[in-house]
Amino acid sequence: MAGTKKLVIVESPTKAKTIGAYLGDDYEVIASVGHVRDLAEPSELPAELKKGPFGRFAVDVENDFAPYYVVNDNKKKTVTELKRALKGADELWLATDEDREGEAIAWHLLEVLKPKVPVRRMVFHEITQEAIEQAKQNTRDLDTALVDAQETRRILDRLYGYDISPVLWRKVAPKLSAGRVQSAATRLVVDRERERQAFNSAEYWDLSATFRPAADAADPTAFAARLVRLDGQRLATGGDFGDDGKLTAKAEKAGAVPLAQDRAERLAELLTPSSQATVRSVETKPHTRRPAAPFTTSTLQQEASRKLRYSSRQTMSYAQSLYENGYITYMRTDSPTLSQQAIQAARSQAAELYGAQTLPEKPRVYTGKAKGAQEAHEAIRPAGDTFQRPTALKGKLTQGEHALYELIWKRTVASQMADAKGSTDTVTLEASVTEADRTAPTLAEFTASGTVITFPGFLLAYEEGRDEKRGDAEQNVSLPQLTAEQRLDVVDPEAKGHETSPPPRYTEASLTKRLEELGIGRPSTYAAIISTIMDRGYVTKKGQALVPSWIAFSVVRLLEEHFSALVNYDFTAEMENDLDRIASGDADRGKWLGEFYFGSDSHPGLRGVVDNLGEIDARAINTIRIDDEISLRNGKYGPYLEVYDEKSEVDENGELKPRSVNIPDGLAPDELTVAKAHELADAEPAEDRVVGTHPTTGKQIVAKNGRFGPYVTELLDEGEELPKGQKPRTASLFKSMDPATIELDQAVALLDLPRVVGTDPESGAEITAQNGRYGPYLKKGTDTRSLTSEDAIFTVDLAGAQELFAQPKYGARKASSALKEFDADPVSGKPVKVRDGRFGPYVTDGETNATIPRGDSVEDITFERATELLAIKRAKGPAKKKAPAKKAAAKKPAAKKPAAKKPAAKKAAGDKAVDPARSAAAKKAAATRAAKKAAAEAAAAAATTE
Repeated sequence: MAGTKKLVIVESPTKAKTIGAYLGDDYEVIASVGHVRDLAEPSELPAELKKGPFGRFAVDVENDFAPYYVVNDNKKKTVTELKRALKGADELWLATDEDREGEAIAWHLLEVLKPKVPVRRMVFHEITQEAIEQAKQNTRDLDTALVDAQETRRILDRLYGYDISPVLWRKVAPKLSAGRVQSAATRLVVDRERERQAFNSAEYWDLSATFRPAADAADPTAFAARLVRLDGQRLATGGDFGDDGKLTAKAEKAGAVPLAQDRAERLAELLTPSSQATVRSVETKPHTRRPAAPFTTSTLQQEASRKLRYSSRQTMSYAQSLYENGYITYMRTDSPTLSQQAIQAARSQAAELYGAQTLPEKPRVYTGKAKGAQEAHEAIRPAGDTFQRPTALKGKLTQGEHALYELIWKRTVASQMADAKGSTDTVTLEASVTEADRTAPTLAEFTASGTVITFPGFLLAYEEGRDEKRGDAEQNVSLPQLTAEQRLDVVDPEAKGHETSPPPRYTEASLTKRLEELGIGRPSTYAAIISTIMDRGYVTKKGQALVPSWIAFSVVRLLEEHFSALVNYDFTAEMENDLDRIASGDADRGKWLGEFYFGSDSHPGLRGVVDNLGEIDARAINTIRIDDEISLRNGKYGPYLEVYDEKSEVDENGELKPRSVNIPDGLAPDELTVAKAHELADAEPAEDRVVGTHPTTGKQIVAKNGRFGPYVTELLDEGEELPKGQKPRTASLFKSMDPATIELDQAVALLDLPRVVGTDPESGAEITAQNGRYGPYLKKGTDTRSLTSEDAIFTVDLAGAQELFAQPKYGARKASSALKEFDADPVSGKPVKVRDGRFGPYVTDGETNATIPRGDSVEDITFERATELLAIKRAKGPAKKKAPAKKAAAKKPAAKKPAAKKPAAKKAAGDKAVDPARSAAAKKAAATRAAKKAAAEAAAAAATTE
């Protein structure tokens, strides 16, 4: 209605600015900046609720799983501003995204704002003048089924994480987490690494040669061909071998045989320059390639990873910016369908740029497997009824955004172009050779194939990338014009040996593809899944490959052995389908959560599984057997090898004590073979180096290499014993120091830390410099300040210390010089830098700070990784502060009795099970030591008699 004041709420300031430009003066557009409230943390609950049914999860599992919501601390100001704006409005329009998350944000806004004016829900999948005008004319009511689906997912994740994560803390390591989707994704990566560990390579040989037509032939072009048969028997290639290093049953049934090295080399020698081959056949087949469908969220992330080397998080960050600024359609969708206006726009640009002949007679229509009402109904494409060309957007977009827009534009235009056509020629050649150990000549058969594209069609615009595949590389040879029975000279025959390769590790692209194939996750979650398993330390990147950590092996093992149903791929996928049914109104939220948590006829339920866990052997969960003598253990300070051999010592009870051996940083799990483990175990540790004598204590100082790094320590005098609980003075070396070269004065200075810098003239408190858990720092009473480097511990003077203490502790101090500097961040537009902070190195753009996680080194941080860390930090939002004990906006819970407490878990049995392999190793080591001791005593006795 004209003249009425309308308040429009969207999620982001960028979206608000873009939409505001298309709406008239009667509309005020404000951003909520995401969700304004969320499930309370149990610690944030009001005191009267902490001991009630909400106390454990902030969800009342006995009362239809009623959640207790609180307004986020960082959103209270936003809510106040929205309420103030609503007072002057005649209508409230909720224009959040059209998926589950957007619908839930709109519902929470209604619950918090409690408007007394008419409310409309406005949705659109692109931000253009036409789309906004159409959305204004077609507002709708809030879809409560979508809200239920989102709320169910949120509660489901809370129940899953809060029930299972504590088990991981007790049995694996603190601060770990489990999630219904992240755990399945971690298991996929671990399973692939297990396949690589179990893989046995097979050696096979092949023979290739160059074949040259006669000089007077119509086409004398030479070409390469490969030996494929000997006397009609097919030679095995890489694809014929299984992961056990043997020929597969299928290959054996087909009669494939491996070519041995000696025979391959002998055949190469026999094919002399005077040898000739005959063309037996030339086969030509038509070749057709169809264009790929327009992008869905999954395929966009996959292709951006392959072609642009973007992480999933980066891709979605750039796509979000492009959408909110009106350049592309909504970026969370699993539909490859294009609207009629988009089809027309793509066909028009294809005809204009590449010619009318590149268009098929009829528009192409793509369909996909829709997962439910969560997703938009169109593919990701350039916005509008006329696509903006990438060249026209140079300078308007950041480099990262422009590259992604160009990818989307090319894919969309190509999807409406004609098939690429051509022909594939396959030539079969025969050559006869006489082997010494055979009575009859051997018939060697070679083949070569080549594809010629005669009509490029869509390839003029775009060609889809491909993931790494196993097996032999495809041949595509440029072949001359050949005829049957034509004679060819054989030139440069060469025998080559090959080894089969293990299954390739997942990349972000291939993991996203696999998750989609299994039905795990949805368009809005793929990027978050991958980011989460990396942030948790379960997976790291090695180039583009995803490598699981050893801790991930322990986590997956525990989940497989004790929560097998919950990490089952089919069960996880079925949960996604159930959420889709809730979103479409075909399933009841409360009933489904009840069956998931309390169980049903087909499933024991999460609570039943957790309450009946029984005993979990933490040592077994954290131990991975290498062989009878060596196991890998996940310990408190990381993974190490536990070795039982003749070098092991025996304790006072006569039991063999295992040796601990460090594992080099960066050694992937599949690289820790039995041979490598023994190599590490057999390596002699660096000998302790005597640095000198401490000038004050008179004790000898030695430099050592320990499990936690190099250090110096004082040795006790012969016969000296320290009081109970006291140990020799020890100090870790600085990162810049080497135990092989450290000098006495440096060692003394380290052992004498903390260093007294001076006395503060105002307070009279002593100021000391020292090293700590988070790096070097100054201390004055209870006040501290970080130092810029470890060396500053010995160089800072009283004046410098006073200057540091005169500055605010956080925020306003002069920033330390950047360790690395990059281009502008695609979101903030500000330069990205890597700095060294109080709690270690971090990435910043001046607005957002993101800690560099364990597993990433400053040297390896690239611009892409830096922007990814910033994007992850922005998505998480500011750190939560402790909420005051005030009653927050919430669904009113019914007064029901609290859930029954589960019985306390039994203590683990104290008796240790004896490993037979270790027992045998202990006996062997004891026997070896006894023999050595007897030999030494005999030698000593003989020396005495002499």
